[in-house]
Amino acid sequence: MILLDTSVLSAAYRRRRGSAPEPFAATHLRQLVKHNAPLAIPGIVFQELLSGVRTEEQFSRLQMLLESFPIFSATPPDHVAAARLFNTCRTKGVAATLIDCLIAAQTRARRAALWSLDQDFARIARLFELKLYHIS
Repeated sequence: MILLDTSVLSAAYRRRRGSAPEPFAATHLRQLVKHNAPLAIPGIVFQELLSGVRTEEQFSRLQMLLESFPIFSATPPDHVAAARLFNTCRTKGVAATLIDCLIAAQTRARRAALWSLDQDFARIARLFELKLYHIS
């Protein structure tokens, strides 16, 4: 299973101006969907993407698109693991947000790979058993 981070979904679903080319992440995500790859979204990513949408029409459209993926809510053990990871990162001098730690904890608990365009997860993966999805 591949859990999708905010950065990937934002690249795929945000509005592009004029004739801007589609980001490679969007093209690759479309291929994964076409081939029925096991994809899912952490609940906090679902919330992040819906936050800040300007119009109700855009909000409803994005919600419908995102709800086509399974959405995983965090469990109490996910929150405990995220807190431990955050503390470890802080102790080791690795900048990490609480949200990124929760996404990493959910990914590991589900034995999934995380697809993110955010390099913070590569730094987190050095301290935490986190499998990252790489486009090859």
